[in-house]
Amino acid sequence: MILSNDPRTRRRRLGVAAAAAGLLASLLAAGPAAAIPDPGDGPAKHKSVSDSTRAEVREAIEEGRIPAQDEVVHSDNIEHLVNIPKDTLSSINSDLAFQGRYAFAGNYDGFRIFDISEPKAPKTVAQVLCPGSQNDITVSGDLLFLSTDSSRSDNSCSSNSQPATEKSSWEGIKVFDISDKTNPKYVAAVETACGSHTHTLVPERKNVYVYVSSYSPNATFPDCQPPHDGISVIKVPRDAPERAAVVGFPVLFPGEGPDGGGNPGSPTNPGVSKTTGCHDITVLPSKDLAAGACMGDGILFSIADPANPKVIDRVQDNVNFAFWHSATFNQKADKVVFTDELGGGGAATCNAEIGPNRGADGIYDIVGKGDRRKLVFRSYFKIPRHQADTENCVAHNGSLIPVKGKDLMVQAWYQGGVSVWDFTDSAHPKEIGYFERGPLTTDTMTTGGSWSAYYYNGYIYSNDIAKGFDVLKLSDRRTDPAQRVRLHELNVQTQPDYFD
Repeated sequence: MILSNDPRTRRRRLGVAAAAAGLLASLLAAGPAAAIPDPGDGPAKHKSVSDSTRAEVREAIEEGRIPAQDEVVHSDNIEHLVNIPKDTLSSINSDLAFQGRYAFAGNYDGFRIFDISEPKAPKTVAQVLCPGSQNDITVSGDLLFLSTDSSRSDNSCSSNSQPATEKSSWEGIKVFDISDKTNPKYVAAVETACGSHTHTLVPERKNVYVYVSSYSPNATFPDCQPPHDGISVIKVPRDAPERAAVVGFPVLFPGEGPDGGGNPGSPTNPGVSKTTGCHDITVLPSKDLAAGACMGDGILFSIADPANPKVIDRVQDNVNFAFWHSATFNQKADKVVFTDELGGGGAATCNAEIGPNRGADGIYDIVGKGDRRKLVFRSYFKIPRHQADTENCVAHNGSLIPVKGKDLMVQAWYQGGVSVWDFTDSAHPKEIGYFERGPLTTDTMTTGGSWSAYYYNGYIYSNDIAKGFDVLKLSDRRTDPAQRVRLHELNVQTQPDYFD
């Protein structure tokens, strides 16, 4: 392991943990069932490392090259306001969504609702036990949507893990009524091919369309047969969510043969994932655009007809990208940032051996007009702070920071922490702020860190896999104008027009 020799020093500040008060648990099952991440972004939590790696990590801490175990460090323009540890839901924390004064935090065992009207003191108003990795989460009006991507015995919140080879097994989307935030009610479920690893909302006045991303088909799985070269589209009537149903499966990678027409992966492209579906999709409804991060491919498509998305362009990076994971448009829709989840989120890839271009963001300009638009690669961005080989670290979920005339983003990097960066010049991106903790352990590779870090109504909210819910305050002249932008609802993969 080679750690950074960067002479810069990081100011160390010990973090302060604050316990959540006013807990009101809304448990929909009598007791917890095992939530098995299959497949998921979180592999085995613990992995042994060599004696030499342990010694190098401890030496790096002693020399001040990385923070001490669990120590909080951050740039001068970021303040750590509070951490709310995990509570009833003890499994892996996942994605976030927002509505009014509430934050909705996914967990492999269910979801938790916070009242964030006072960002320095969030209060838990409900915890819903409903196992089924990874419980990707979104909200729209009185509806909450939850992804189930582990094979379950049925669609209830008291289901058990069951092999995908059994026809009776269930995976897909669950729908909850959240008109009463203190008491969410489970109202509908829709089974989808290969489950739902993530999902993206395309909301309309009367209906909500849900784009379901899933992958890894297998001929032995009755409900997940190859080729799996598209996405499931669900239509959910707002006034009758119990009538939610799949209305289409648009093929995004047409081609002959059992695997469709996506990236063939290894051995044709060594180290690259074969495309057997999409991992995540981000839509920009104000521009009728979507960007798909689809394992071995990145795609740009039109959603002018939300039930029938149409691919405009497709790109691959068979040199530095291993797994196209997520996407973020800038506000003008002339750029898109794709992330590469090298190592599946469970490996140490923020070090000198891996380098600055792998496990990074890929920044693409969108050039041309209409259906002739093309994705043109411009540069990579990766956090400049090397992490220990006991820290999983790679590009993960982030959002825009809404400042007119600038392209600014906050992003999670697992145990690499939270990074604030500027890609206004898409060829020369730069970091302008950060927050991170030292390694969870110095003895083993342990999965942890920030899964999602999003900017919402003046604050940064981070859902840490192991540590819980963090609130950060960013104070910087470059980002301060964003504090004047107020949203009623934010699902980051359904990007709003911040300035409409």
